[in-house]
Parts: sequence; C-alpha cells; structure tokens
Amino acid sequence: MILHIVRAEHVSGHRVRLWFNDGASGEVDFSDVLDGPIFEPLKEESYFRAFRLEGHTIAWPNGADFAPEYLRELIAAQTAA
Repeated sequence: MILHIVRAEHVSGHRVRLWFNDGASGEVDFSDVLDGPIFEPLKEESYFRAFRLEGHTIAWPNGADFAPEYLRELIAAQTAA
C-alpha cells in the first residue's frame, strides 16, 4: 500500500493534524523543518495555512510539499520527544 494523507487540519501556528490512509493519525509541528528557499514562505503563518491535499500529501501554492513517509516519521519522532 502506498502511504498517503487523506485529511489535514490546521491546529495552530505551524501545527497540522494529519490522517493517513492506513488509519494512523497525528500532529506535526513544522516549526523546525521549514529550511531552504522553497519553505521560506511557509514561515509566515497565514501562508502556511494555505496548504491543500495534492497527490498523496499536503502541498502549498508555491510547490512546497513533504513526502507522507517523512511526515509519518516526524509524528513518531515528535511524539517520542
């Protein structure tokens, strides 16, 4: 099964709750992973909230996105911290 995001909701700040097609869900705090030129606009919270489901993941109008597998790893790492 190819992992993909089926639902995403903005929680607050740079936090998003994600639901995956395998039934898993969790919150991701993107604050510490917005590195590089394509992610720079996402540091502005109003722009960050402009994400949408596209393909198998969430994406922003400027083309920024994260692989669902990476997002799943972030949830696990942030939950364990």
